[in-house]
Amino acid sequence: MKISTKGRYALRMMLDLAEHQGDGYIALKDIAARQNISKKYLEQIVPILNKADILNTNRGYQGGYRLARTPDKYTVGDILRITEGSISPVACLDKNPVECERAGECATLPVWQGLYKVITDYLDGITLQDILDKQRERYCNDYVI
Repeated sequence: MKISTKGRYALRMMLDLAEHQGDGYIALKDIAARQNISKKYLEQIVPILNKADILNTNRGYQGGYRLARTPDKYTVGDILRITEGSISPVACLDKNPVECERAGECATLPVWQGLYKVITDYLDGITLQDILDKQRERYCNDYVI
């Protein structure tokens, strides 16, 4: 499994919104500047996130984007599934139950199922809030004399 630029940038955008959630609606140009991501690229990601109802949008002068829920309600796994479509390591696990004609006799299927479980457990166990907390902890302990 390889995460595309779209998935990585969507996660960075969502993390930026989580970090600035107290600032109201955030303009895309501000996110783009802070994250060093093209505004045009973010404009391609926003409709995908909007379609999944995880963002609130406000148009106009004070317009922009904000999270629809608190940062602890968004997992990395959820965001990557929305942007990537699937996080399974092999195509035969994209559907449940497995529809592969060889599933009953496939010696490697348990290997891929185990890997998929590890991936989903890990990514679904990390929220945006967890990432923010780790980042704050790292910066709080980073002082120079």
